[in-house]
Parts: sequence; structure tokens; C-alpha cells
Amino acid sequence: MSAISVQSIQKEFKGQPVLRSLSIEVNDRELCVLLGPSGCGKTTLLRIIAGLETADGGAVSIGGRRVDHLPPQQRNLAMVFQNYAVFPHMTIRENIAFGLRMKKVAEPIITQRVQGAAELMHIEHLLHRYSGQLSGGQRQRVAVARALAVEPDVLLMDEPLSNLDALLRLEMRSELKALLTEIRTTTIYVTHDQTEALSLADRIAVMDSGAIVQYDEPDRVYRFPLTSVVGGFIGSPPMNFISDPALFAALDASPPEGAKKLGIRPEDLLISGRGLRTRALVVEMVGASLQITARAGDGLLRISVPAEQSVSSRQEIGLTAKTGKCRWYDARDRLIP
Repeated sequence: MSAISVQSIQKEFKGQPVLRSLSIEVNDRELCVLLGPSGCGKTTLLRIIAGLETADGGAVSIGGRRVDHLPPQQRNLAMVFQNYAVFPHMTIRENIAFGLRMKKVAEPIITQRVQGAAELMHIEHLLHRYSGQLSGGQRQRVAVARALAVEPDVLLMDEPLSNLDALLRLEMRSELKALLTEIRTTTIYVTHDQTEALSLADRIAVMDSGAIVQYDEPDRVYRFPLTSVVGGFIGSPPMNFISDPALFAALDASPPEGAKKLGIRPEDLLISGRGLRTRALVVEMVGASLQITARAGDGLLRISVPAEQSVSSRQEIGLTAKTGKCRWYDARDRLIP
């Protein structure tokens, strides 16, 4: 068993709080994604779990064993970094074997594990080469293979795809999803890319200012964001937020008692001949959809409709909310159930 328990972790840098008594539980064989903007504390939390940073308070346990007092090499985990950290003076075979040799594993086992990890990452034909002869995507595969070869209880990944171009990133994300589903190693994956998080995670921990503001399955985080911070960060375009009661009525949206703010996804607004009257300021074709920006009161609304729907810039349109798709928030910016 390799469940991870993080209890009341605190961390300060130069007197500024980075992690604010943060707690999280990651189940055995679960893929948890830490998602949030730069500076929210997600990489610091990952490095504390790895033993590369020391917390100012709290506890970290793996598989029911407290590890925050142990050095990294005694925690039986592996980490894949953003910058690959592939050694240029070693062949790919030697790179993958590096962690095993540090653990003084017997050579026959090293040979077997290196071959197995290379085959998982589809780089077995590159084992004789040096990193300078590889593309960025191939070097990232080497870094992942090196982590897998040591057969860790926990795999930690810090924005491993962020240095790849968009097309290669999409390809690697699909392969990584298939790989992590197959090996079922307990994994914590850090990213600021919400598409990456939604596609990879069993559960997403959305972080903001050193705290976890929502921890749930991807579908729930997307459909029922607990705060406007979550709804505004996840989604492309992000969720619309409206605070004007007059606009609630115009959209055919009926607020529950205590509601101060309406949240609605761009794809949950319908263009019709009635409802909120506005004008399309910008119309952009994005693949199979049209992304429309319109004015609503003092703010802007973003609407997403199928590309076959004919809407032009400066056209007057009416908007209504799809039934059951409105999310309501109280004065504390908390989702009303």
C-alpha cells in the first residue's frame, strides 16, 4: 500500500506563508493532480513530499509510515522534473540505470528493469545513444523511464510536459495517461495546465495562495466549482460570473435564497430570440465551436456555440441559461448546494 497522507503542512519563505496548514489524502494507486497558478505552492508541496524541502510544521506519511524525517533516498519514491535532468555524458541505458546503481541493485536485475522501462516508454531502440542525440520528447521519455525503473511506491511529476511544443505535448499526454493507467503507481502530478489536469487526474486538488480550495474528481471540479476562483481558473474560456440581479432575471435564471453571484459556463448559454439582449463584440472560430464575447452590464460574457451556428460580429443576440446549469454562490463566494 502506498497511500499518501499530508497533514497540516506549513511552509514560509522569508516570513511569507507559502503553504497554510495544508492537508491532503491521496489513495493507493490514485493519480492526484495539483493544479493552480504559478506561486500557489504546488511545487513546494511536491518537494516537501519528496524530501527536497523541509516543512516548518506538519507530517507526511507514505503507506502509513511517517517519512518527513527521512532523506529522499529512504522514501522509496521517484521524481520527474520539468527540465528532464538527463545526464549528457551517459548513454540512455546508463541514464535509466542510474537510480538502480545508486541503490546497489544486482546487474542482472538492472538489465531487466532498464529494458522493461525503456519498452514501456517506447525508447528501447535508443538505449545506445546519448541525450544530445535525442529530441525533447525523447529526453522526457528517458526521464520517465528512469523513474519507473526503480519501481517506486510513489511517483512525483513536476510539470513534466511543459517544455514540449503543443502537438508533442498532446501526444505525450495521451501516452502518459495510458502508461499511468497501466502501472497504477500512486502518483502526484503538478501542472498549471487545466486541460492536462482534467484529462489525466483521478482527482484534482485546486490550489490558491498556499491552500487547497477544492479536491474532487475532474468532472465535479469542472461542473460544480466550489468558489469563483476554481470556476475562473478551470475551463477555456472560464466560467462567467454575474452579480447583477437584473441580469439573473433576463437570463431566465432563478436564484436560491442567499445567492449573490451566478456562475455559468460559456457552453451553457443559449442564443435565442429572447432573454438577455446584448451584442456580439467579438466572434472567434475555435475548431468546432464559435467563441463569442458580448457585454452584460459592466462586464463581459463569453459564449460557446457550435461553429454551424451563424453569428457575426456586432450582431444583436438574446441569451438564456440552460436549465440546471446555473451555479449560485453566497456572500462568502461559496457554492450553494
